[in-house]
Formats: sequence, structure tokens, C-alpha cells
Amino acid sequence: MDPARDLGRLLMLLGAVMVVTGAMLYFDGRLPFRLGKLPGDILHRGEHSTFYFPIATCLLLSLGLSLLFWLFSHFRR
Repeated sequence: MDPARDLGRLLMLLGAVMVVTGAMLYFDGRLPFRLGKLPGDILHRGEHSTFYFPIATCLLLSLGLSLLFWLFSHFRR
């Protein structure tokens, strides 16, 4: 394949990722979900301590990153 064509695909994909990330940050308060406060995240408030473990957020980010890396590998072939 042509190296310029590969670079063009990569730049389009990175641009799309940046647009989606920017839209999520811009509309953060109006989205029906908030990263870090999803159902399934564990929050325990004790008398003198707070424990927070974002299980659902970690799974969602892992799924998104796995899809992104799969797309990168798919377009590099």
C-alpha cells in the first residue's frame, strides 16, 4: 500500500477519536452517564475513610480501548 494512504487513514481515525473525546468532555454534564459514577462502581464511606473502586468504569474504558486498538490493527494491515 501507499504510505501516504496509510498516514491519511491514521489521521482520519485519530481525528474521529479526538472529536468523540471532545464531545464527551463538552457535553459531560448533559450526558445520561458520568464516567466514575456509573452503576456498578463501588463506593464505601466509613467514619474516617472512603474507599472507591470504579469497576464499571474500568470495564467500559477497557472495552473502548480494546475496540480502538483493534481498529488501529485492522487499518494497519
